[in-house]
Amino acid sequence: IDTAGRLHTKDNLMAELSKIHKTAGKVIEGAPNEVWLVLDATTGQNGLRQAEDFFRHAGVTGLILAKLDGSAKGGVVLSIAETLDLPIRFVGTGEEIDNLALFDAEAYVNGLIGQD
Repeated sequence: IDTAGRLHTKDNLMAELSKIHKTAGKVIEGAPNEVWLVLDATTGQNGLRQAEDFFRHAGVTGLILAKLDGSAKGGVVLSIAETLDLPIRFVGTGEEIDNLALFDAEAYVNGLIGQD
């Protein structure tokens, strides 16, 4: 389920997200198997608060870092991954499906500190 545009500050929308999560589990036992939060690489420190709220309401199980193709480094994802004990699953570096890749920690850190 794509929840693009859902703001963590809108309590009614976050409560609705909790209901969707619960309903999926009723329809298919154990569902959803995965809940990924897609974070824009330009997201600042507010991203941690966003992630905490989505984690609480939707049971986020992993992270995807999108828009890593520009100058943004997406450093907040490290804080989120550590604080919520979540794996970073994928990184997106463009608009096409081929621009989505498995997260490579070493390559990410090298890019973060400027050692491409």
